[in-house]
Amino acid sequence: MKLFIFGFGYSASYFARTRGQAFASVCGTVRDGARAAALSASGVTGLMFDGVRHEPALLDHLAQADVLLVSIPPDGRVDPALRQLQRAIAGAPQLARIVYLSTIGIYGDHAGAWVDETSPTHPGSARNKARLGVEQAWLDLGRDSGKAVTVLRLAGIYGPRQNILLKLGEGTAQRIVKPGQVFNRIHVEDIARAIAAAVTHGAPAGIFNVTDDVPAPPQDVMLFAAGLMGIAPPPQLDFDTATLSPMARSFYGENKRVRNLRLKTGLGVELAYPTYREGLRALYASGDGK
Repeated sequence: MKLFIFGFGYSASYFARTRGQAFASVCGTVRDGARAAALSASGVTGLMFDGVRHEPALLDHLAQADVLLVSIPPDGRVDPALRQLQRAIAGAPQLARIVYLSTIGIYGDHAGAWVDETSPTHPGSARNKARLGVEQAWLDLGRDSGKAVTVLRLAGIYGPRQNILLKLGEGTAQRIVKPGQVFNRIHVEDIARAIAAAVTHGAPAGIFNVTDDVPAPPQDVMLFAAGLMGIAPPPQLDFDTATLSPMARSFYGENKRVRNLRLKTGLGVELAYPTYREGLRALYASGDGK
């Protein structure tokens, strides 16, 4: 199989680095020519696509792809790849499976209740409303073109060089406390496992939540990480009076516990890191936070 990736970001690049050997070739888009050249030098065919312009070779590689991984955020209300290249994607003769990386943010606020893939979606922000619309656009393309489309709704992502251990070490972490607030998390390795399961021949199309087993208050995660590092945690700050960016504050406006049963039973994914504890222990053992 040949893999084509729209948007060579953190999760997509981790997947290509750890699972790329399963494909005959891997192509990925980045926003400028210099980054495309650097990507090609690493062994992945780098292609320039900035959401509007693309290099001519992109169409040739897309036409030869068997699997498409989409990891580009919406541009306004639309997906840049669909806006510019929908006809080429729908008509790609080899393309059989499409995996779209979305977000659990599309569920909006559920006052801490459990939600699953059948729960109502009422996103509270413009960015998450756009995500929900783009999900449907990809599902519609799959229905109309006969391609299997899998939507993976990702929880908050952490992993190597992107985790609370580094923030604690840098002294930039804040221990914000909002009573009753929980967040859902997923290690990037388990995202890679979900993508791999979704591209397997015979895997079901549809929507799957990709999150670990234990939604948890952010201050609990920070206390655990500080304990691993053997340092005192930052002082506790009350959410109402803490200094936060508008985007950071908006995350606390949504409170839910997200189930992952369909991920396990429908795609057969066994999580490498079923809770933040296993994930952070492994990251600290590998050197993060030291």
